[in-house]
Amino acid sequence: MTYATEILHSRPLAELKAELIARWTRYQTYRNTMSELASLSTRELADLGLNRSQIRSVAYEHAYGKHA
Repeated sequence: MTYATEILHSRPLAELKAELIARWTRYQTYRNTMSELASLSTRELADLGLNRSQIRSVAYEHAYGKHA
């Protein structure tokens, strides 16, 4: 089991900070995309070739990439 002290000592603090910022940015992108797509009407989604059930997967792929 990895403890917080082991993580802090194994990587420089700047690297951890950069990783956290990158993760937070990807998460914000995911949430913003979800919000934008959810606000569209069913007809607007259909114009984009999407169904409401696809909103999560499309937002995830947009934020984290196809193979994440």
